[in-house]
Amino acid sequence: SARGVGISIVEVPPGPPVLATLTAEISGSPDVPYDRIREGALALEERLSLEPGVRDVNSTVEADSPRILFVTDQEKAALSGVAVSDVAATVELALDGKDATWLHVAAEVNPLPVQLRLPRATRSGRSSLLALAVKGRPGIVRVRESGGVRDAPTPVVRLGELGRFETKTAEKAIYHKDLRRVAFVYAEPVGRAPASVAADVEADRMAGSSTIEASASDPRNSRPLWQRTYLSNGGGIAWKLPPGTDVDWLSEGELEVTRDVFRDLGIAFGVALLGIYGILIYQTGSYAMPLILMISIPLTLIGIMPGFWLLSLVFGEDVGGFANPIFFTATAMIGMIALSGIAVRNAILLIEFLHVELRRGVPLRKATLLAGAVRTRPILLTAGTALLAAIPITLDPIFSGLAWALIFGLLVSTAFTLVVVPAAYYRVYVDRPGHGLKQFPPSKETA
Repeated sequence: SARGVGISIVEVPPGPPVLATLTAEISGSPDVPYDRIREGALALEERLSLEPGVRDVNSTVEADSPRILFVTDQEKAALSGVAVSDVAATVELALDGKDATWLHVAAEVNPLPVQLRLPRATRSGRSSLLALAVKGRPGIVRVRESGGVRDAPTPVVRLGELGRFETKTAEKAIYHKDLRRVAFVYAEPVGRAPASVAADVEADRMAGSSTIEASASDPRNSRPLWQRTYLSNGGGIAWKLPPGTDVDWLSEGELEVTRDVFRDLGIAFGVALLGIYGILIYQTGSYAMPLILMISIPLTLIGIMPGFWLLSLVFGEDVGGFANPIFFTATAMIGMIALSGIAVRNAILLIEFLHVELRRGVPLRKATLLAGAVRTRPILLTAGTALLAAIPITLDPIFSGLAWALIFGLLVSTAFTLVVVPAAYYRVYVDRPGHGLKQFPPSKETA
């Protein structure tokens, strides 16, 4: 850090490769100078560095770095019969070296290159490099000796006579994405969800220049995390982007991958619900009966979401002084989708037995109570086997979310299904003729 160089040690992510967990993209309109985009990236980098629970803040904005160039005097080079390419080849040979030949060693499989290059002490000083000889045209070059000046026996020109070394600022890289000039700011949230960091920082953004008020630059003046909610975001540290620039939090990084995965899984969940509803309509011949059976699906959310909160509260230990919460992951979403089929199956077992009792002439109220009482044991056994099978998966770092979703969802949805589904059926069909008995084909038990 004393020389302006940083070293980052990163862990290979288990999912697709990303630049960082949280990556913000700063862009501007085509007429906005790229220096203004860099200015906005530096402002966001400064703001993220003040956010609690955020580490390894960096950006693609490069610092000014010196670059030593050899500027050739075109006129002197032409009079000496030296081409600019000859000067470049001489400097490259002195600094980088060149493979002169190859050495074949019996103990080596491949030949070893023999490189021609100046010693480090010689090539590290400008005076030594300026004394290098470059081949010129005969009769043009003259050398000075103690007795006077004469034609050089070998037509050479010293490098210092053909130009000079100049120190300039190296050109900085300009990043592009989709033909737009952009700059990236990235960070690693520690003990926080990337979405919450982006929401808090975005809530503090103001219109105007890219400066942060000096009074707000102290992290002690920001709101503590426990006071921030999804309805009241922001840490109270105002920051601004330059005019004509904007920030996109969902274009790169793990947050973008998370958004895409949950979007696709949400669509898949909707398709699964439509598929279940269509199959139940075909089986029952009713549009209301499938809705009663599918009541058990939202009941799984009552167990999954509070379950993950409780899991993080109990088992979310601090690591290195930072919180390590347990999040609802994409695999947990997959478990929730899979759980919908199990929940509907349990509801079908209840309603089918209820219909068996109705065909035997049992009143609806008594049939409803019998269905809940008789089917409790097989439903609990089925849910218990699925729950026990999911326990070993909790040890996997990737698929543990799937297992916990199944466990919490089964525990709560099974208990609620035994009560809510029969009660909903009774409420809907108590005043209807037949109590919905025609919705299912005759069972083998009553045929």
